[in-house]
Amino acid sequence: MQNRKTAMFLLLGMNCAGASLSPSAERAYGVYVSNIEARLARQHARLGTYLMERTAEAGMRVEAVNGGTWQVPGALLHHWRGAAFVPNATPKDLFAVLRDFSQYPRHYAPQVVAARALADNGEAATLAVRFKEQRVLTIVLDGEYKVETRLFGNERGYSFSRSSHVWQIDNPGTTQERRRPEGQDDGFLWRLNSYWSFTRVRGGLQMECEAVSLTRDVPHGLGWLIKPIVGNLPREALEFTLRATSNALTENLVREAD
Repeated sequence: MQNRKTAMFLLLGMNCAGASLSPSAERAYGVYVSNIEARLARQHARLGTYLMERTAEAGMRVEAVNGGTWQVPGALLHHWRGAAFVPNATPKDLFAVLRDFSQYPRHYAPQVVAARALADNGEAATLAVRFKEQRVLTIVLDGEYKVETRLFGNERGYSFSRSSHVWQIDNPGTTQERRRPEGQDDGFLWRLNSYWSFTRVRGGLQMECEAVSLTRDVPHGLGWLIKPIVGNLPREALEFTLRATSNALTENLVREAD
């Protein structure tokens, strides 16, 4: 436990050195997510074809892809995916939760502090989100996302959320609040894409989410201490998101039944 606290302190204290998002890291991320999206396009063209096996009733599974975390030039790339089954829910129910942006701070508290649509035409939206992560220090990030959501009848659908901007916030909530220059910060999060796929199955809804993120690399000499913890953070975030989404679906179903 002490090693974990020490490692996290060192990780979050890396602001003294700062970090920069390099063009090569950004290119590597872009190529990787392009391949994911090409695979998802093929997957969605084959009705009912999903990567993960159906989870047990009210169950959840999360797994690493390509080891979960690996190095690209000047950064770390993370890829995790998870699946959950929600009894009695339908694709329309999940579509409604994912599109109800104003309720994100309630459904995904305390990680999501605020969310609002900057533009929205019903299937495509530009979303502004403020995140807060409390570890040894409190990290606040503002992100803008391009969100694309499609529903095919009430049988299946998908929702893609692609980060277009991520800013680290200094002195949040004060008169000195400011955004650091994008990509010139502590490197806690430079990119985050989320890919939801969902389908109706017997007894409820099967939903899958893949999360792909880009963060700063670990300073030389600290990898043995910090990399295992850095690798766990994306998994923990995905588990939280799946659980919170399942809870939101269940809550809505109970409210409709009353």
